[in-house]
Amino acid sequence: MSFRRGVVRQSKFRHVFAQAWKAEHCIDDVRVSRVTWDTSLCAVNPKFIAVIIESGGGGAFLVVPINKSGRIDQSCPTVCGHAAPVLDIQWSPHDDNIIASASEDCTVKVWQIPDGGLTSPMTEAIVTLEGHSKRVGILAWHPTAFNILLTAGCDNVICVWNVGTGELVYQLSDAHPDLIYSVSWNKDGSAVCTVCKDKALRVIDPRRNVVLKVKEKVHDGTRPMRAVFLSDGKILTTGFSRMSERQLALWDMKDLSEPMAVQEMDTSNGVLLPFYDPDTNMVYLCGKGDCTIRYFEVTDESPYVHFLSLFSSKEPQRGAGFLSKRGVDVNKCEIARFYKLHERKVEPISMTVPRKSDLFQGDLYPDTASMEPALLADEWIAGQDAPPLLVSLSGGYTTHPSKHRDILRSKPKLASQDSGTGATPPSTGHVAAPTATPACATKETEEEAPQPRVAMRDTDGNSERPKREDDLLNELLAEMKALRAVVLAQSQRIELLERQLARIEDGDV
Repeated sequence: MSFRRGVVRQSKFRHVFAQAWKAEHCIDDVRVSRVTWDTSLCAVNPKFIAVIIESGGGGAFLVVPINKSGRIDQSCPTVCGHAAPVLDIQWSPHDDNIIASASEDCTVKVWQIPDGGLTSPMTEAIVTLEGHSKRVGILAWHPTAFNILLTAGCDNVICVWNVGTGELVYQLSDAHPDLIYSVSWNKDGSAVCTVCKDKALRVIDPRRNVVLKVKEKVHDGTRPMRAVFLSDGKILTTGFSRMSERQLALWDMKDLSEPMAVQEMDTSNGVLLPFYDPDTNMVYLCGKGDCTIRYFEVTDESPYVHFLSLFSSKEPQRGAGFLSKRGVDVNKCEIARFYKLHERKVEPISMTVPRKSDLFQGDLYPDTASMEPALLADEWIAGQDAPPLLVSLSGGYTTHPSKHRDILRSKPKLASQDSGTGATPPSTGHVAAPTATPACATKETEEEAPQPRVAMRDTDGNSERPKREDDLLNELLAEMKALRAVVLAQSQRIELLERQLARIEDGDV
């Protein structure tokens, strides 16, 4: 007689493991803002970490290179051009040097951060957007159209801007009767979903200023809610029940009469901030003041929202930054990374899927959204829609300058702006003079500058390399090419065997 184990839901993300980085890799002495606004207070991209900080006489945020660690000197320069506290910051998805900030001074400013970080305080924005009559607390860049930025303020108004020209292209003044809690674009940027203090979920076409769908009382509680569009068009919301229990709900936009799924968690007071990864279809929930990060997988199988696990620590979080997929370490099977804000510290937390093989795991890393915009601002304004342009993460992703980058520059661009992270200047045979390093500049590590496998001696530009050296180099290149082919074939074989092993373990064979 054979016994079959109970059916276990198959998912490659069942065993996602969360781990905080060691203390020497954290950033210390960061005076995280105490502003009473339910925002993440942090924004991260593959180049920089930005954190809203305390500052006297205005608003400021700190920007440091992503590989910065150790203590932040009090003299470290900041972005400090706002006249009142900063409430939200968001990096452009199409240019890793461009960041927008929203403030209590009723303005939104767009900043151009030089490669390597700041060397002096930055007070002059490249664009200042003025159209709100009260403080501005929400920013959302368009996912596929270049230079389109959405802002929402305490005047209950949504504005859509063409940042390249500084023009207000759409203004939605009548859609919300009360304070807007959150705004999220859908996958191709043709619509947004919002939640408001009146407890209603709305789906809006901003170009036509039309409310497409409304669902009253998404959550019965009176505390703030959040909503985020998923890649398949569904909407995930977080909020509170009538008994003040925190809830997570999934909605089908085709029928908002009843939620597809509802999960109740606990009775904590912190607002649950959802961070959605469209590549893995996972949702991470960070509650302000919590000591945990919960993560779920959303599938087409009932009950649709599957709890995976949680990361727990002793210290509560003031906020968190979510790194875009282009910045994760694919060599360590890292599928997500958070930057948890403590009272005076920034702590990285990696989410990894344990794998025995050191090869690139293609099933964990489907093609992800690239820096290249699918549309220009004028094309989207004219009515066009397009899904994100995708890029492979195989072998580690290296960013390249977007061909549209200079469209944003309303002022003379900085000389350092032309250098993308993957660009290498041509050799001239001369050694560059050392440059000054700012107080908060990143530490040099051996990992940042891998040594070449073949040491090439310096030669004058006009002299020829000896023929023997050429022959040796050609032999090495041929051998490396042959080894790459072997590794590729073996990696495909290993993936096949791992899939067969998974089926055996799950009782399918």
